[in-house]
Amino acid sequence: TALLGDLASPANEARSRAERTFHALRASHPDPLALRLAHLLLSPTHPAAPMAAVLLRRLISPGSQAFVYPALAPATQSSLRALLLSAASSPGLSRSISKKLSDAVAELATYLLPSGSWPDLLTFLYKSVASASSPPALQESALNTLARLASHLAAGFPDLHALLLAALSHPSSTDVRVAGLNAAISVIQSLPSAADRDRFQDLLPAMMRALAESLNCGNEGSAQEALEMMIELAGLEPRFLRRQLPDVVASMLQIAEAPGLEDGTRHLAVEFVVTLAEARERAPGMMRRLPRYVGRLFAVVMTMLLDVQDEPAWYAAVSEEEDAGETGSFVFAQECLDRLAIAVGGNTILPVAAELLPSYIGAEEWKRRHAALMTISQIAEGCAKVMTKNLDQVVGMVLNSFNDPHPRVRWAAINAVGQLSTDLGPELQNKLHHVVLPALASAMDDSENPRVQAHAASAILNFSENCRPEILTPYLDVIVGKLLLLLQVNLASNLKLLEATVYT
Repeated sequence: TALLGDLASPANEARSRAERTFHALRASHPDPLALRLAHLLLSPTHPAAPMAAVLLRRLISPGSQAFVYPALAPATQSSLRALLLSAASSPGLSRSISKKLSDAVAELATYLLPSGSWPDLLTFLYKSVASASSPPALQESALNTLARLASHLAAGFPDLHALLLAALSHPSSTDVRVAGLNAAISVIQSLPSAADRDRFQDLLPAMMRALAESLNCGNEGSAQEALEMMIELAGLEPRFLRRQLPDVVASMLQIAEAPGLEDGTRHLAVEFVVTLAEARERAPGMMRRLPRYVGRLFAVVMTMLLDVQDEPAWYAAVSEEEDAGETGSFVFAQECLDRLAIAVGGNTILPVAAELLPSYIGAEEWKRRHAALMTISQIAEGCAKVMTKNLDQVVGMVLNSFNDPHPRVRWAAINAVGQLSTDLGPELQNKLHHVVLPALASAMDDSENPRVQAHAASAILNFSENCRPEILTPYLDVIVGKLLLLLQVNLASNLKLLEATVYT
C-alpha cells in the first residue's frame, strides 16, 4: 500500500521511483501483484482502493500496454475473476470506485466473452439487476456494465426486455433509471435485425420518462450522456422510433424549449431532432410528416440566434474578429438551420420561416432583426428551389434591412444577399441585378463601419460569380471606384478586410 501511496504522490521523484517499482513487479511477479490489487478492492474505504482500481484495470484491459491477464496462472485468473465480482458487490462502494470497477470488469469481459470464458459474469449481472434485494448502487453498476457489453451479452441474456423495463421504472433511484436507459439504448443498437429491435419498441415511453426524471432531478450530466446515446440511436436506427415518433420528438422539443436547462442539454435535444430529420436514407420522410414539430424546432433554433453580443471588437474592423460576440449557441443554431433546411427541404421549411420571420424582421430589438437575416442566409441552400419562385419577396425583405440603424443588422443583410447570390443564382442575378448591385454599392459608402463596407465588397464578389459579364459591366465603374476609395481611406485596416474579402 505504501507503493500505491507513492504512485499518487505529488512529489515527482517519489512517484517516478514508485512507477519503476510497479513496472518491475508487473514483469517479475504479475500474479501476486494482480491478486493484491484485487484484494484491496474488497475494502473500498481503504485509502489505496481508488489507485488499486486504476492499476488493476490496466493489468486486465486488452488495449493497455500493461495487459498481463493472459500470462497469469489459470488459478490466478479464476481467483481474479471471482474477486472482481465480489468487490463489485461490496457494500459501501463509492460511486467513483464502482465506476472504475465496472470499467475494469467490462474491459476484461471484452477479452473473455467471445470464447465463453466468463460464464459467471452473466449470472452475476442478471442477479444484480433483477434481485429485489440488490442495492440501487449495485443495480446501477451492473446496468452500466451490461451497457458496455451489450454486443456480447444481449443475445443470451434471459428476460432482457422485462429486466430493462424494471430498471427504467425503478421506484426510488433516478440513477438506476438512467443506467437502465443507457443499457436499453446499447442493447437496441446491438441487436442484429429490425425484428429483434422492434420487440423493445414499447420501452420507449419508459426511456423518455427516465430521461425527463433525470432532468427534473437536476442530474443534467447523466441526462446529457443519455441524450448523446439517443442521438446515436436516431442516426443509426431511426426506424426503431417510428411508432412512437410524435411522442419522442415532442419530449425532445420540451427539453429544447426549457429555458432553465443548460445550453449543452438543450443543444443535444435539438441535435436529436435534426439527426432524425437527416436520416433520410434509413427512414425517408419521417420528419416531413410532422410539420408542426418542424415548426417548433425551427422556432427554438431561431431563439438561439438571439444569443449574440454587441462586442466592441466587432467594430474594430480587424478581419479575424468578424465573429466577435457570437456565442456557442449562435454558431450551433446557424449550423442546425442549414442542416434542417437541407434535410426536410424548402416545401416544409419555407412556410415555417414565412410565419416566423415577419415578427423578427419588424422587431425593435436589433438581435431579432439580425436573427431573421441570419436565418434567411442559413436556409437558402436547402430552400433554393422554393425561394427562387419567390425571389422578389425574399430579396425585398433583405434589401429593406440595408437601411437598418444597427450596423450588425446591416452586415447580416449584406451577408444574406451574398449567400442568396450563391444559392439562388443565376436567377437572382438575371432578375434583380438592378436593385441588388446599387444597394451593395451604396453599402460600400458606410465609412463609419469599415466591416460593413468590406462585407458589401465581398457580397459583390459572390454576386459576380453567377453573373453574366453583360449584366455586371454597367456597374463596374462605380464599384471599382468605391473599392479604390476604400483602399485610400484608412488603408491599413481596410486592406486587411479587403484581402479577407478577395480570399473569401
